[in-house]
Amino acid sequence: MTRQAESVEGRYHLTLALKGKASMHGWWSSEATARGQFPGWIGTWGVPGARITLVDEQTGSVLTHWPEES
Repeated sequence: MTRQAESVEGRYHLTLALKGKASMHGWWSSEATARGQFPGWIGTWGVPGARITLVDEQTGSVLTHWPEES
């Protein structure tokens, strides 16, 4: 378990992966704040080959991701 997962601070983790490699990370203590960042990341970094994932580090659950699988 990561240090972020052990506490509420940094519980919600956004990851940008480009061509399968993690390129950028962000952690927030508020799910609402993390979800609020999600569309901006898509608008800025949503290019072919990118994947953006929001994970609850405390539970390990993927809350949302982009792009949506068809």
